[in-house]
Amino acid sequence: MPTDATAPAPFRAILCHFDSYSAALNFACWPERCLLWPSALPEGAALGPVSLPRNGEAVRQAMAQTLALPDSELVWAPDYDQGLQTADGEIRVHLLRCTAFEPPAAALEAAGGVFKPISALRGYPPVELALVREVFNLIVGGAGHRA
Repeated sequence: MPTDATAPAPFRAILCHFDSYSAALNFACWPERCLLWPSALPEGAALGPVSLPRNGEAVRQAMAQTLALPDSELVWAPDYDQGLQTADGEIRVHLLRCTAFEPPAAALEAAGGVFKPISALRGYPPVELALVREVFNLIVGGAGHRA
């Protein structure tokens, strides 16, 4: 996991890249089967409402710094709003989208991650899969798509 910049606690981020031409949606995957940055969820985390502020811009800035991406190539998607309850308190998950024509694969690899399509995410933690499935529905559409 990247350690030079961290998301403001208790926040996590899902990083994705969507190619609207090919409809390819890829997600950042981190070591030890983790889909969230900067760290995995605590054991027993469950989806649920949270009262934490929606501080996605601070998370976006930390991610841009970690990956050394220009500000214009990483955006916060405020329409994605997910929270988790844990034994230690609440966690809010933000969605960050890479907007460059190509996904920043080299920058992600330098930070210890890789991009994968949703079809290659079997075996990741079920709660994290539920979070990225909601991203898939939000961006691509399908059953469960929120207006």
